[in-house]
Amino acid sequence: MEWPHDPDSDEGSEGMRKYGMAILAKKVDEDDFPLSKDQFHEQVSDHPIRIDHETVVSVDDILDGVEADVFEDIQSFHRTVGSAMRNQDYWTYDPDEATSNG
Repeated sequence: MEWPHDPDSDEGSEGMRKYGMAILAKKVDEDDFPLSKDQFHEQVSDHPIRIDHETVVSVDDILDGVEADVFEDIQSFHRTVGSAMRNQDYWTYDPDEATSNG
């Protein structure tokens, strides 16, 4: 797929820290909320998101799994998008599993 920019930017993957939700979170700011899914989609749908060292998907692919129409605040954005990413196997971290194993 042709991306509008390099998913790892000019700096590379910063020691493998520029993945998944960390990239999505950098695309919003506290002042953006409430934020509609359509507005967010319009702004960044074609942006690449590196999921792991082998996989790059678009924001559009991730948003396909988001059922909410509006993110009221940054916490709801993280919860809703994170859940959609886990449901689509884009994010293997499961907070419930981490808590039960801790």
